[in-house]
Amino acid sequence: MKIGWPEEKSSGCFIFMHVIINFEPNQTDLIMKRILCFVSALLLAACAGNPKTIQNTVDGKLPRATAKEQAAFAAAGMQAFYDAVDELPEMELHSAMVLHHGRVVAEKWWEGNGADSLHVMHSVSKSFTAAAVGFAVNEGLFALDDKVVSFFPDKAPEENPLMMEMTVRDLLTMSTGQMEQSSRSVDDWIADFMNNPVVDKPGTVFRYNSLATFMLSAIVQNTSGQKLLDYLQPRLFGPLEIEGIRWDENPQGINTGGWGLYVRAEDMAKFGQLFLQKGVWNGKQLLPQGWVEEASSWKISNGDPAQDSDWTQGYCYQMWRCRHNAYRADGAWGQFIVVIPDEDAVVVITAHARDMQAELDLVWRYILPVLGQPAKGN
Repeated sequence: MKIGWPEEKSSGCFIFMHVIINFEPNQTDLIMKRILCFVSALLLAACAGNPKTIQNTVDGKLPRATAKEQAAFAAAGMQAFYDAVDELPEMELHSAMVLHHGRVVAEKWWEGNGADSLHVMHSVSKSFTAAAVGFAVNEGLFALDDKVVSFFPDKAPEENPLMMEMTVRDLLTMSTGQMEQSSRSVDDWIADFMNNPVVDKPGTVFRYNSLATFMLSAIVQNTSGQKLLDYLQPRLFGPLEIEGIRWDENPQGINTGGWGLYVRAEDMAKFGQLFLQKGVWNGKQLLPQGWVEEASSWKISNGDPAQDSDWTQGYCYQMWRCRHNAYRADGAWGQFIVVIPDEDAVVVITAHARDMQAELDLVWRYILPVLGQPAKGN
């Protein structure tokens, strides 16, 4: 018996399996049935792990696990997570949602919040801005190694030589070389950023800088002719069926980029699932192929990864590496989109938490172990 392994076609889950079966004359129908069952199992396995075969949304909503599966997930550890949150007064969570194998297996909103509530993302906004950069680069609007000054030559500083070396990539990796963040109280944020002294060679030192992300938004608007929110509408928000959201603007009419986006918990979960599926959504390559790997992989050191901390595992393109081979979009006061590829899972939290590391510690302590267990219930 010879079995050809399945081949994946780019247009979806078109599986071609060529089976050549040579039987001896005395073989029975039972053997034939077993072989056909084996072949069928191979076909099902090939489709199951292929994001091009997954229907991600139904009527704009993510698919839900069955009630029995959600109850089993809660009993296995999610309820313990909820209880631990409620016992810690500094852990003011507003919502939590867990996706496993593309389905919502847990969701909860705390008092005053609901499924339709828009929530401020703070710096989770940065990861959406980076996605816009991925689209723009793919469309040829600019390149990651283009110099920042090339987009705003009229604002180039007279005395700031290292600024002339700063690239789009340096903005993405928070390695501008600037010691201090620029002001948000001036009228011209771009000019103020360009004149902010650069003390380290760009690309060499991680130093968190929200105005660097604002500059990415300004570059997208400069090259596309559209505000960041409008640019992302047909490319990201529309296909993900994310509606009714908003993004703050600066005095120059530019979306702030590094903060100020308001979306729902389920919108966050969709974005995380899109990354988990390497940019594929409802069977189509939405984010440019290869961008997810590029944007979520380690780019620059931000501390000692041996430390028991999720803030020292390395920085990506407007995302943070985590322990457990995970990565996350991260916003002040505990806004998280945690992507856990090893467990095919996404964890979303909105909050007003005073201790963000403690918040993630609860995820690792109570939720992560459950993700590695077989699904229960029907």
